[in-house]
Amino acid sequence: MIDHPITQRWPAKDPSVIQLYSLPTPNGIKVSAMLEECGLPYEPHLVNIMQGDQMSEGFTALNPNQKIPAIIDPDGPNGAPTALWESGAILLYLAEKTGQFLSEDPAERLETLQWLMWQMGGVGPMMGQFAFFNSFGGKDWEDKRPLDRYRTETARLLKVLDNRLDGRDFLMGDHYTIADIAIWPWVTSMERYHKAYGVLGVTDSKNLLGWLERTAERPASQRATNIPAIS
Repeated sequence: MIDHPITQRWPAKDPSVIQLYSLPTPNGIKVSAMLEECGLPYEPHLVNIMQGDQMSEGFTALNPNQKIPAIIDPDGPNGAPTALWESGAILLYLAEKTGQFLSEDPAERLETLQWLMWQMGGVGPMMGQFAFFNSFGGKDWEDKRPLDRYRTETARLLKVLDNRLDGRDFLMGDHYTIADIAIWPWVTSMERYHKAYGVLGVTDSKNLLGWLERTAERPASQRATNIPAIS
């Protein structure tokens, strides 16, 4: 049983499964993709950030940072309900819960987490700022220095990723991990929503393009791009 204020706004149809509160943004897709990959039963709830749902009392009680995604697992550690926010933390939690997409080898585990933190600390923030100045409110600013700054840094990060993928199918070689799951939704959003692969140099990044094709072929990836469904 889930006893949480958020259920007043988004009631659980099946309180015995993981409850996902999200929207198919890059960070939201990360968690939907992980849940789909792991095969865990879950129930998605659409949090419409354009309408301010994330600012509601119920959602704030779950995530004081008022950002999607967030989850409640009724069967958390020691069998107790667990609420969790921050997409990277959720990926790590689900990997440890299921024993999937994160190696038990200490060295490989650390290397995978290194790339996960790289996404959280670099890829997400920089690409998010680039998106704002390229496509949203910042695009009309006369001063183009912020756009140039974030475009340059986003292109640099993508080059780092392309170099890492040289001779590798995925970030950790043959094994698909939470590092891949964390990063691909952000990279694909640069073209899907902003048509920016050309200005970011992605069209010349063969390693990166091959990796994107492999991630896109995964059924879980295809489903995750519209979970929770918005249309």
